[in-house]
Amino acid sequence: MRTRLLPLLIVLMAAVLLALGVPLAVSVAAAQQQKAVVDRIDDTARFAALAQFVTDAPGGSRPSAPDERRETLRRELVSYYGVYGIRAGVFYRNGSAMANAPGDWLVPQTGELREAFDEALLSRRSHDPSQVWPWQRGRLVVASPVIRDGDVVAVVVTDSPTGQMRSRTLRGWLYIWAGELAAMLLAVGAALRLTGWVLRPVRILDATTHDIATGRLKSRVAAAGGPPELRRLARSFNEMADNVEDVLEQQRAFVADASHQLRNPLSALLLRIELLALELPEGNEEIASVRTEGKRLAQVLDDLLDLALAEHAEADLELTDIGALAEERVAAWAPAARAKDVRLSGDCPPTTGWADAITLSSALDAVIDNAVKFTPEGGTVEVSVSFDGDTSQVVVTDTGPGLTDEELARVGDRFWRSGRHQNVKGSGLGLSITRALLAAGGGSLDCAHHEPRGLRVTVKIPRDAQP
Repeated sequence: MRTRLLPLLIVLMAAVLLALGVPLAVSVAAAQQQKAVVDRIDDTARFAALAQFVTDAPGGSRPSAPDERRETLRRELVSYYGVYGIRAGVFYRNGSAMANAPGDWLVPQTGELREAFDEALLSRRSHDPSQVWPWQRGRLVVASPVIRDGDVVAVVVTDSPTGQMRSRTLRGWLYIWAGELAAMLLAVGAALRLTGWVLRPVRILDATTHDIATGRLKSRVAAAGGPPELRRLARSFNEMADNVEDVLEQQRAFVADASHQLRNPLSALLLRIELLALELPEGNEEIASVRTEGKRLAQVLDDLLDLALAEHAEADLELTDIGALAEERVAAWAPAARAKDVRLSGDCPPTTGWADAITLSSALDAVIDNAVKFTPEGGTVEVSVSFDGDTSQVVVTDTGPGLTDEELARVGDRFWRSGRHQNVKGSGLGLSITRALLAAGGGSLDCAHHEPRGLRVTVKIPRDAQP
């Protein structure tokens, strides 16, 4: 969850910083250019003031005699060009030079400079030139009219290189982006702390939920920081878990008490049936049927009591030789298999796992019993032990009738038995008890088809100690 929430926060913070940084960078570039334009306007105004007093030649041509004012203006322009590297000139209306520096610089017929010159002829100072960005190698053109007696007699034009202005803009941008980067790093650090603070209770809640779902009903959410809403959720979850545990405990107690309390009346009833049978002719079918149903009911009560104890008991795990234990159970069930003319074999190499030996023995007994019970005469039951990664497994296969896909989905349900096996002795609780016993120790039981026919039951045991 953190890997999804953190990028979202980072993207949002980056968007905010960009929304602030881009306008600021544009403002810095505009300010630098405005400063340069204002300086050029001041310079052109000074040159225009000097050019007002230059004597015009008749017809707008240059005078034949030297003009002291024009010479002064020329020296100012030459000095200005030499110091700042900015081309500057005063040009008559027809484009001829009154004074310029460098001397070969004239107003072109087209381009930005010509547009500024024509605009100044209309007695308007040129508008702000287009923005020059640091990656552009443009020039800054400013033109101002020289007005005498209300008429525009000449135009002052400056053509400035923009290298220094672009360098200052770029330097300002570097400061901005350095600040943005520092702010972004701080924001990422704050986001890490914030997501950790918010999600820590969620991680604890998730781990506790997993523990309860896997059978560790005593697990509770430990007190932790985080938002008040999540702390309140943790308290509510603990209250819910307490209530669920109480309900399950009451259910187990009820099943155990009911099974125990019904045993005595049932035993008395079976005894009276035996006494009644003595008064009836030998071989009475009704009495035989009643005896069978009574014994079946007693077996169901015993299985219910075992199921209640299995769901309530805590496994006593220890490192166990699964292979040796499986081989022992195969040997124990061999006589029953021979009596039914079923071949029972085992391949049980030494393999260790963390299990309750008594619980695992009971589980293997239930599985092997079912396999022998439902395998017809001349069939085969095979028991094999192996390990795969973090689990050791015992696989029991038979050549019996097997189960359909629908029946496989219901294997392990309480009191469920296949309609084809209703006449076979059993209560339908054996695999339910087995699964409950295995789950208490972190194990599992799975059923699947066995090719070409039969059932494949896999008992898995963890190889490492459960936390």
